[in-house]
Amino acid sequence: MFLPGESHFTSAASRGFDQVDTWVFDLDNTLYPSDARVWPQVDERITLYVMRLYGLDGLSARALQKYFYHRYGTTLKALMTEAGVDPHDFLDFAHDIDHSTIALDPTLGSAIAALPGRKLILTNGSRRHAESVARKLGILDHFEDVFDIADADFVPKPERSTYERFLLRHGVDPRRAALFEDIARNLVVPHEIGMATVLVVPRTLDPFREAFEQEAVREAHIDHITSDLAGFLAERVLP
Repeated sequence: MFLPGESHFTSAASRGFDQVDTWVFDLDNTLYPSDARVWPQVDERITLYVMRLYGLDGLSARALQKYFYHRYGTTLKALMTEAGVDPHDFLDFAHDIDHSTIALDPTLGSAIAALPGRKLILTNGSRRHAESVARKLGILDHFEDVFDIADADFVPKPERSTYERFLLRHGVDPRRAALFEDIARNLVVPHEIGMATVLVVPRTLDPFREAFEQEAVREAHIDHITSDLAGFLAERVLP
């Protein structure tokens, strides 16, 4: 993933942060590490929802869930399209998890607090989920607002309209913004519209996620890569 001893990578043609006044963070697998055990719980809840909706056994539901994910980008979008599912019902069910696995992260909190300008969360999940997780991490008070999947009219990243809606809602100039995100394809449009992009990857591969979601992709639309978000903010962003 990185060279020995590396935890950060910056491309030669990368956009820097000197002009950035708006800091935008994805939530899941970006603001917390994989050992927080948040996403596996959500993923299991989604499988259970599919099981109950279609009357399937666990293995069949899991296979259908992954098919939906690859075809539609999110299981929610698939279920809304294929089965007319109420998105609020789905989100409430999927995010009904145990938050005790999330540890307070004062180092990350200090780094985010020190960033000059506005801080926002942009997530394909729900506002309630984002606020619950950020509160447990001890970082919620550092953010001005959360832009969730409902704010995006249930159109998920990486759709261009979602980013455009976010920018318009919050009056963000993309040329003065940076986005921190854990999935490489979700950084293509932000880079095209002028944002500085940072891919956040796990220190070690998470067996509960697909490999493509964790790749340290060194492509033109990714300015920076890190496996240590707090360290990156302190070492590569803050003066």
